Amino acid sequence: MPPKKDPDASVSVPCFYGAELRYRREQAGLTLEQLVEGSYRGLSFLSQIERGERGMPVDLARHVDQKLGTDGFFERRCEDVAKARNVGHPLYYADVPDLEKQAVTLEEWAPNAFPGLLQTEACMRGLMRYGAPLASPETVEKNVRARLARAKLWGREDRPTYWGILRESLIRNTPLPPAVMAEQLEHILNVIQSTQSVLQIVPETSPWHPLMHGMAKIMTFADAPPLVWTEGDFDGQIVDFPALVQGYRRSYDLLRAAALPLEASLALVEEAARNYRDEARQGD
Repeated sequence: MPPKKDPDASVSVPCFYGAELRYRREQAGLTLEQLVEGSYRGLSFLSQIERGERGMPVDLARHVDQKLGTDGFFERRCEDVAKARNVGHPLYYADVPDLEKQAVTLEEWAPNAFPGLLQTEACMRGLMRYGAPLASPETVEKNVRARLARAKLWGREDRPTYWGILRESLIRNTPLPPAVMAEQLEHILNVIQSTQSVLQIVPETSPWHPLMHGMAKIMTFADAPPLVWTEGDFDGQIVDFPALVQGYRRSYDLLRAAALPLEASLALVEEAARNYRDEARQGD
């Protein structure tokens, strides 16, 4: 058996945090199995935190502090680690990138903007220019890098099963240039088809449907209860109360029924991409 490799605490704040967790656990004479016992999380989850690969959720931090007798250290510092892991994201969004990585299934309803996981770099910059015109170039660059880092999820073998629903008006009515929109729609098609994901479009002929008033991201996990992420212009929240999560689940399923089938949805996106590409060529 190869020698056990210690995490390099100098690499990053999450690695420092994970190395300290492992040190405290071993000082207490506990295995990973013994430390995670009694929590809502799995063994591999804790192991990845020790390696600096995942963030520490507050519920697990409290559990660890209690079992190790660390006087709240890991709970106090888990928010700092989340900030370090998610430079370029607003503080209220700090936990979401890690949750996306951990998810078994990821279902999104995006009525007003393309989901960050599906955006091209040009689209990101355009949306930030229109949505946050006073943001500094440095802030824009941080945001773009952070969003591109999230999209690396598509290259993982253990990526979540993805199901996205978009509103047709998002495709038809846009301030973005035709070339940017063509590239964006072609990118979405490539991601959906290459990852065996699902995309549906709610047509403009269905103006009334569930979840009319905002986006929703439903995430399920192998070793934790499902969550819903909702977001507005300047804030967002994680919904974990079971009755509310179930309400979102039912509404999302009804929204699927109101949307076009998969093949018709992809055909609509393909046609729009061709039209934007033709418009871009005519403008050259």
